[in-house]
Amino acid sequence: MTDVAAAADVLLKTLASRADPEFAAGMQRYFPHDIRALGVGNAAVVEIATDYFRERRDVPAPTRLALAEAVLARAEYHEEVLLGFAVLHKVARTGCGGELLDRCEHWLATYVSNWAQCDDLCLKLLYPFFLGHLDLIPQTRRWVEAASPWARRAANVAVVKFVRRKVGRTLFELPTSHVFGNCVRLMHDDHVYVQKGCGWLLKVTAEVHPDEVAEFLRTWHTDMPRDTFRYAVQKMDPPLRRSLMALGQGATR
Repeated sequence: MTDVAAAADVLLKTLASRADPEFAAGMQRYFPHDIRALGVGNAAVVEIATDYFRERRDVPAPTRLALAEAVLARAEYHEEVLLGFAVLHKVARTGCGGELLDRCEHWLATYVSNWAQCDDLCLKLLYPFFLGHLDLIPQTRRWVEAASPWARRAANVAVVKFVRRKVGRTLFELPTSHVFGNCVRLMHDDHVYVQKGCGWLLKVTAEVHPDEVAEFLRTWHTDMPRDTFRYAVQKMDPPLRRSLMALGQGATR
């Protein structure tokens, strides 16, 4: 057994030791379909990875990446996928290089099977990664054409924290053309969680660019699923929200 395989074995056994069948049963209410879960909370999953590396601080990022791959390749339960991602949290920003983006695209297509895993990868792994690689954010636009619905959802969720973001002394703003281009392509998607990803990105963008989002909604309201539209206007000023909601009665479903 290689060192990486042995480390994956230790991590997975530690995770399994924390299993709680009652908690696992309760988790099901958050998902429209049954998931295979051990019953370990998200914070506890991250804690397992953190504790493992607390006494192994010299493990280089490439080895962590190989370990993440080993854990994911063996994952049979929901939390095992989250554990694979958690292995990389501390090195995502500067340690993995541009390779991590390609690996995440592969993982979305291969290992991610529900919205929670998708969002965990986007918000806990890709977010710190992009803080150190702002120039790579536009590459996520290719995901709108992905076969995996989770990669398509990630095309929007991976950038929700970058609509406007101060990174050191740099103010990064995601172009509205990126936002609207994604949403035009994906708002007709037949997967509900891809549609919800559009609503989420539009909602966040509306806090920074309310007039532009309002105009986008006026243009596309008859094509947009009703729930996506309602999510998009959720945090707008009440008068603007009311006027748009009146239009939203014509949203498709």
